[in-house]
Amino acid sequence: MGKLIVIEGTDSSGKETQTKKLYERLAAEGMNVMKITFPNYESPACAPVKMYLAGEFGSSALSVNPYPASAMYAIDRYASYKKDWENFYKSGGIVITDRYTQSNMIHQGSKIDSQEEKENYMKWLVDLEFNKMEIPKPDMILFINMPFEFAQELMKNRENKITGEMKKDIHEKDKEYMKKSYINACEIAKSEGWTEILCVKDGKLKTIEEISDDIFNIVKNEVFGG
Repeated sequence: MGKLIVIEGTDSSGKETQTKKLYERLAAEGMNVMKITFPNYESPACAPVKMYLAGEFGSSALSVNPYPASAMYAIDRYASYKKDWENFYKSGGIVITDRYTQSNMIHQGSKIDSQEEKENYMKWLVDLEFNKMEIPKPDMILFINMPFEFAQELMKNRENKITGEMKKDIHEKDKEYMKKSYINACEIAKSEGWTEILCVKDGKLKTIEEISDDIFNIVKNEVFGG
């Protein structure tokens, strides 16, 4: 089997940029590496996710039940695995992914206030994706911790990934939901033992290169033994 490295974080934390940089740096080291992203908006399996984000199942993220929403994202991942990277992964390749199952934990789990109910949801999700659907479990989860206030500033000028326009999806346009997701992400990162990458030092945002260096050094040491 290969290696699966997940880069997680809330919206506007720089996941896409840092996934690309890690992929390029590992490829430059001569490693057999592949880069993927979720949701996979180019896939027909992603159609329900796009409908959800466009507000077709509810005009706000918090109004949509986390279980069916999670199943939509899970099907997108299953289709991607079976069609695009199963053989590469099983033949020893390194897969770097921008978001994975953990994004459901962050974004859908934040809709659940009861700690007991949230834990039940997490168990259900892990069973659904890793046991029932049999997609691979990550070897490493890197959580890019971009504080909520900084992420909001960065999001202001970002185009919507589905439409290519400045219109925000139901996650991005709901500040209350985004804040709940960030708080939930920080809690889960600690309880699940994700590797945290801090984006702010002494009240200042680190550069893209500084964050990239942090990620690359951790991956090289912990996954590949230096």
